[in-house]
Amino acid sequence: MLVLAVFFAVLGAASNAAGTAFQRKAASEVASGGGWRLLRQLARKPVWLLGIAGVVGAALFQALALVNGPLALVQPVFVLELPFALLIGVPLLHRRLPREGWAVAAVVVGLVAVLGAAAPAGARTDAPMTRWIPVLVGCLGAMALAVVASRVNQSPLFRAAALGSAAAVGNALTAALLKSATGTLADDGFTAFLASWQTYGFAVTGVAAVLLLENALQAGPLAASQPALTIGDAAVSLLLGVVVFEESVRGGWWVVPELAGVALIAWGVRELTRAVPHLRDLTG
Repeated sequence: MLVLAVFFAVLGAASNAAGTAFQRKAASEVASGGGWRLLRQLARKPVWLLGIAGVVGAALFQALALVNGPLALVQPVFVLELPFALLIGVPLLHRRLPREGWAVAAVVVGLVAVLGAAAPAGARTDAPMTRWIPVLVGCLGAMALAVVASRVNQSPLFRAAALGSAAAVGNALTAALLKSATGTLADDGFTAFLASWQTYGFAVTGVAAVLLLENALQAGPLAASQPALTIGDAAVSLLLGVVVFEESVRGGWWVVPELAGVALIAWGVRELTRAVPHLRDLTG
C-alpha cells in the first residue's frame, strides 16, 4: 500500500507539473487578452486541453495516493512538482536548462532522506470532530493572519513569503480533507461521499489555496514564495497527519537525518528558484 501511495504521489506531482507546463505553452501561443475571449482561444489549442487533463489527472492521482498511504508520506512527495516543472517545461517551451537545474538531484535526495528517516505510517482516513475543530481553527486562522500580515507589510519579499505560507497551509488542509473524503468514498460509497462535509471543505480550501498562490506569485519574487510553499506544505501536512489521523513518524536520533534532508530540500528549492526567468513560465 505504501508503495502504491508513493507511486501515485509521484505521478500526481509529474502530472500537475506537466499540466502547468502545457497550459503555459498554450498561453504563449495565443494573442494577449482576458476573460472569455482568452478562454475560447485556449480551448482551441490541443496543448491546452492536455494541460487541463494533466491538472485533473494530478487530482485523481493525489486522491489515490491518499487512500493508499498516510498524509505525512504523500504530501511531501509533491515537493517533486518543482523539479518536474523544470524538467518538463524547459524542453516544451524551447528553453535551455539553467545551470541551477542540477539542484533537482538535491531535492530528490533530500526527499528520500526525510521520508526514509521519518518512515511515516498510519492507515486511518477518519477523525472525530474533536480533532477537526482545532485543526480547522488553527489552519484557517493562520491563513487569515498571513493575509493580514501581507497587507500590513508592503515589502514584496515579505508579502510573497507570507502569502506563499498561507497557500502552503491551504494545500495541506485541502489534502487532509481530501484524504478523509476519499476514505468515505472508498468505505461507504458515493452517496456518503456527497453527504460528507469534508467533500465540500476540500473544494473550498482548494480554491482558496489556488487564489493565495496566485496572489503570492504576483506579490513578489518566486524566490520568496516558492520555498515557503514547498517546505510549508510538506511540514504542515506531516503535522496534520499526526494530529488528525494519528499517523506516526520516527523521532529520537532519526531527527538528525530528517533535518539534514529538509535542509537539502530547502537548498535545492532555493537554487531552482534562482532560475526565475525559466520558472516564471513553468510554475504558478
